Amino acid sequence: MKINRYIHGILENYKNFKDYWNYEDGCVLSGCMQLFEVTGERIYRDFIFRYLESLIADDGAILNFDNSKYSVDSFNSGKVLFFALSQSGEEKYRRAIEYLWTRLESYPRTSEGNFIHKSIYPDQVWLDGLYMVQPFYALYEKYFGSADYDDITKQFINVRKRMFIAEKSLYCHGYDTARVQFWADRNSGLSGSFWLRSAGWYMMALADVIDIIGDTENKCSRELAEIFKEAVNGILKYEDGKTGLFYQVIDRGDDTRNYMETSGSLMIAYSLIKGSELGLLEKDVCCKKGMRIFEYIVREKLTEKNNQLSLTDICSSAGLGPGDERDGSPEYYFSEKIVSDDPKGIGALMMVYAHYIKCCGKMQEED
Repeated sequence: MKINRYIHGILENYKNFKDYWNYEDGCVLSGCMQLFEVTGERIYRDFIFRYLESLIADDGAILNFDNSKYSVDSFNSGKVLFFALSQSGEEKYRRAIEYLWTRLESYPRTSEGNFIHKSIYPDQVWLDGLYMVQPFYALYEKYFGSADYDDITKQFINVRKRMFIAEKSLYCHGYDTARVQFWADRNSGLSGSFWLRSAGWYMMALADVIDIIGDTENKCSRELAEIFKEAVNGILKYEDGKTGLFYQVIDRGDDTRNYMETSGSLMIAYSLIKGSELGLLEKDVCCKKGMRIFEYIVREKLTEKNNQLSLTDICSSAGLGPGDERDGSPEYYFSEKIVSDDPKGIGALMMVYAHYIKCCGKMQEED
């Protein structure tokens, strides 16, 4: 099967994306966790433990953790530690969770109470960051805390209040609470464009946190569900009728420089399918839309040349600043490098595939 051959090949030859604890590797690890859950195939579990083996000390220290700066990106890979602990029972994974939690307890916040994006981005909230940190926060509260999700929910509510543009039914990428960044509107503090992958990160964060809470009657869960459904309904207005995918700059499909971006489209697919599983979305509509995106990407974006499979049309990276770099304009997002086989796309593909299998009851067959 094409997709299994691709994923297994990636895992067998995977090299850590960076030499320090990073969120990109965390995307692949999340894909492995979810695929192991639905298939039971050892390749996914083995990959996780092989990855962690040299990085987690017996006292729980994460040996390649960058302590020189604060970054919400540092928490995404932390989700795999809960999996490792449940699978192995080894205390070092519990200690590693506490290692990260101690860091989160002292993490800097904006004046409105949200975690800042990074030390080099003070007073700023980016949609990406909600995915990086809030599911880890929720997992800790569920298993080792007091199951108090109020702070998490307030941070999402702040983002909804400040960053949702009602006329577009979309969220902007970033918000500068100090309103001093060159990319930020002086009145609103908002960046000027709607970047697809940031919307994908945000919607996945909502779906995952709601799932972690698990109780549909929980007040926080209900509040987050309303925000999630609104975000889904908003982005579906921009779905490409021909493919089901979404554009790099969501609302600029008529611009010839734009393109249908793979990783963000997969993240939307994940949110649609998982939201349907959680009973938040109409299954006959949203689950089918998510599956359509996945099937199109496997068919058209997972290409083969010289017997080598490659996942194409992935935006390498995008951000806002620092300094006078990356101004948040559509032109900027169009200019970012388009790459293949980036872990952000690979991880999203794996996560969607896990839910595709769950919904279909079987793995995808070869075209």
